[in-house]
Amino acid sequence: MQTRRVNGYDMAYLALGEGRPLVCVHGTLGDFRTFAAVLGPLSRQHRVIAVSLRHFFPAHWDGTGDDYKIAQHVADVIAFIEQVEPRPVDLMGHSRGGHIAFRIAQARPDLLSKLVLAEPGGELDATLEAPSSVEPASRAARILASVEKIRAGDLDGALKNFYEGIEGEGRWARLPAVAKQQLRDNVFTLLGQVGEDRKPYSRQDAHSIRTPTLFIGGTKTTGSLAVVLRALSAEVPGAQLAMIEAAGHWMFDQAPQAYSKAVIDFLAA
Repeated sequence: MQTRRVNGYDMAYLALGEGRPLVCVHGTLGDFRTFAAVLGPLSRQHRVIAVSLRHFFPAHWDGTGDDYKIAQHVADVIAFIEQVEPRPVDLMGHSRGGHIAFRIAQARPDLLSKLVLAEPGGELDATLEAPSSVEPASRAARILASVEKIRAGDLDGALKNFYEGIEGEGRWARLPAVAKQQLRDNVFTLLGQVGEDRKPYSRQDAHSIRTPTLFIGGTKTTGSLAVVLRALSAEVPGAQLAMIEAAGHWMFDQAPQAYSKAVIDFLAA
């Protein structure tokens, strides 16, 4: 593990391999360990740099303060990339990290060569016409329910509620111990997601992306994550879409070979 000073914060990261930099940004409850299952394959042709966002492991945040914001994380990753050589870099983000990567592509396309978005998190605004069958408040309700459990001291209950809201009932019990511990290490970051001012995606946002983009999804992912994936991949100019069979939201853990191949083929094209 190494650290790099960005915006007054020591951002932790792992780096391995040689070649064009591929910066990887994790999602909710993740950290630089999130992409562990695919770091080996991806680093055969790239210098893979997996970061931990502000307040995530190895930090031990208690949820206090007002700097847990999408805008802050976007600014931090931009400042981090500005210190990476050579540039432009390839950028890959998952879930929350996909939202951050999308906003970086909007704000600083000069820093990027290619963009990989694995089921980017967030909501759609009215211009992207989210289907009425998807409840727009479902993510917020899931976060609030988990936050209530954290404040009551039921940390595993909070994680189970959040994880199974995405992957389905009964999946928490089947999650390996190592994966559960990573989520536990970051559980208090859920507190920061209440009122973090995450802006929804618009059609104009999608049309503004000019970096060559690959969207990746799992065929078993349902709900708003699947809706956002389909909407954005249809609107970002020239975007490609790869679907990982028999995988859900954490598709790089569930099907690492297929995931790695999709990313490697896109970056090599």
